[in-house]
Amino acid sequence: MRKITQNTINAFLNDDPIKQTNTQVIVNANFGDPRTELYLFDNLIAQKRIGSKTIQITNAGWKSRTTKERLNALPNVRIQQKQKEWYLNGIKWDGEFITIQN
Repeated sequence: MRKITQNTINAFLNDDPIKQTNTQVIVNANFGDPRTELYLFDNLIAQKRIGSKTIQITNAGWKSRTTKERLNALPNVRIQQKQKEWYLNGIKWDGEFITIQN
């Protein structure tokens, strides 16, 4: 795992804002629904409510190696690619938002 992935995922899981090159964690505590969001190239790829045990992920329409690497670094997420199709934890996944238990 690349250092940028490790740093940004740790920040995401600990609700700490960070920006490193193409990846950013934003902690949005406004409007009574505090969330931590993970962006790759300005595309939201993961979010969680602060204090929640669940994470929502998406590939934001990008089946790139970098998107897969960032998402695979999250707990209980295992994305594999077979014949251009993505599989999340062994089940074919269309990349749309899905909730993962942390």
